[in-house]
Amino acid sequence: MKRLIIKIDEEKCNGCGLCVPACAEGAIQIIDGKAKLVGENLCDGLGACLGDCPQGAITLEEREAEPFDKKAVAEHLDKLKQKDTERNLPCGCPGSAVQQFNILGETAKEGIAQKKKADSSSRLQQWPVQLSLVPLKAPFFKDNRIFICADCVPFAFADFHEQFLNRGGLVVGCPKLDDAQSYLTKLTKMIKENTIKEINIAIMEVPCCRS
Repeated sequence: MKRLIIKIDEEKCNGCGLCVPACAEGAIQIIDGKAKLVGENLCDGLGACLGDCPQGAITLEEREAEPFDKKAVAEHLDKLKQKDTERNLPCGCPGSAVQQFNILGETAKEGIAQKKKADSSSRLQQWPVQLSLVPLKAPFFKDNRIFICADCVPFAFADFHEQFLNRGGLVVGCPKLDDAQSYLTKLTKMIKENTIKEINIAIMEVPCCRS
């Protein structure tokens, strides 16, 4: 049948992912760093996602396409929900237990701004740090900033602890190798469910870190 359906210009798309939560049917996902329509029958053609794309990469076009299928949408959303469900480690690994640390020699609120000389002690104030392990309502997100960091940054930035670990609750992940769709969904929920004051991001200057 001929009907309205979204069209995504991959040349304009920068993979920001803002369109994903804007689509109530879950018809758009980030794949290989670009927004993709994962099923014609999942798109209702109403264009609710258009205004959320900062690059103007999404438009509506009238063409031959599969008809919109509400049943398929329900099944698709159920699969996404199951995929997004946080899995507890079967062994009950104690290493994933939530912890918060006080910085030696100064309070967490003072941070490293008060340091008077070089200090090689760790500035880490929480555990876990991996985005896949951090609970949505971890205490270190409440009334705080959030610092989203790519896996490789701490290894490449010599002064990482001094420069970055005073930027709020820390979450770490790999934009290239990890499940970007799952991360996007979790971050969206995390921001909605906590009183996040500010978001800071650190990535590498390499193409794979912008996937």
